[in-house]
Amino acid sequence: MPVTEEKIYDVLHEVRDPELFINVVDLGLIYGVEVAETSGKYHVHVKMTMTSPACPAGPQLIQEAKDAILDVEDVEDVAIEMTLDPPWTPDRMTEEARDELGMF
Repeated sequence: MPVTEEKIYDVLHEVRDPELFINVVDLGLIYGVEVAETSGKYHVHVKMTMTSPACPAGPQLIQEAKDAILDVEDVEDVAIEMTLDPPWTPDRMTEEARDELGMF
């Protein structure tokens, strides 16, 4: 079964911010996913950000995202690119995430 961007987003829905208890996709921390295939093995590149430059959960979120993606069958390697450009804002969150946090 091929590894797709959709599959990677599904897996990233399982990675939750340890302070907010909301997944990184719904928080709007994932800026993009690219999947490349070479000889039946997949290479995944994820561009993500944090809610702030000094986010204490940053290293944990990066490692959990990488581990979750590497658990996908036929994924050979994962590169997580951290960026602060553009800066994260609450506008990036899904409506469901805003509801969970009581943001109206």
